[in-house]
Amino acid sequence: MTESTAKDTIYYEAHGNLYLNITNKCSASCVFCIRDFSDGVYGYNLRLSHEPTVDEIISELETLDLSKYKEVVFTGFGEPTIRLDEMVEVTRWLTERNVTVRLDTNGHANLINPDRDVVSELKYAGMSAVSVSLNAESEELYNELCRPIYDNSYQAMLDFTREALDAGIHIRMTVVGVPEIDIEKCERIAHDIGADFHVR
Repeated sequence: MTESTAKDTIYYEAHGNLYLNITNKCSASCVFCIRDFSDGVYGYNLRLSHEPTVDEIISELETLDLSKYKEVVFTGFGEPTIRLDEMVEVTRWLTERNVTVRLDTNGHANLINPDRDVVSELKYAGMSAVSVSLNAESEELYNELCRPIYDNSYQAMLDFTREALDAGIHIRMTVVGVPEIDIEKCERIAHDIGADFHVR
């Protein structure tokens, strides 16, 4: 499959899913982030020359047979909730077409969008599942590894996860398999919250 436009990769395929790359901006600068080592994943260049509009995203999606994917996932080379309006609108469009939609996020959504009820907006738009990057068993290690731009990001991530679970959204918490992270402690945190757990 070729890139979705001559310049930018708005979508890419992997693992039977379709992934949407709608921003390169992020509220963290994780020491293990692939952006620091590569221009993309699976052979796709995910560096964007501009952030795609809702119309551009939907125009690309309209060219695809969306029924062949298990999920459409907001992920890519940035934090999708930085573009909450666009994400909600595209999620609603996909949900109207009976497409399962997932968000991969660092969980900073409420810090990024302090005047919004992010979880309610996601739920109302039809978001089926959210995968939250836990990435550390303590706030101290989280700040060291993820280098968030906001204070109290670790607690905000945990709170966002609980809110999403309470709203009935399926939640998975993930960690990167690096030596600094205590996988077992992270798994206990996820299970205590009530989330599934995955090492990526």
